[in-house]
Amino acid sequence: MSEELQPRGRIEVSPVAVSSIVSEAVQRCYGVVGTVPKNFAAELADMLSTDRKRGVQIRVRNRKIIIDVYVVVEYGTRIASVAQSVKNVVRYQVEKALEMPVEAVNVHVQALRVSDFS
Repeated sequence: MSEELQPRGRIEVSPVAVSSIVSEAVQRCYGVVGTVPKNFAAELADMLSTDRKRGVQIRVRNRKIIIDVYVVVEYGTRIASVAQSVKNVVRYQVEKALEMPVEAVNVHVQALRVSDFS
């Protein structure tokens, strides 16, 4: 007589926690200055405040995660390369941390920042 393993509960991870993982991953990507809100034009003044999670939106559909990241990229970097790097790093970090598949990582480049070299 073999015993069947019965689940003893479940684990839920809030979208805010996932946003934290995403934000930390994005900040490590070369060429990314920061994240910004989706409605970037309305909040240009506080573009790089300490609340980095505000530029991340998380949705879960059919037990898969969909991530939208709104970023500012450093002028002079290859935008396509930076965006692809963000996609790869975010997908890897979230799947590694949660052991849950990421369906999509959508990177929205909202602006370019020109550094003052004077």
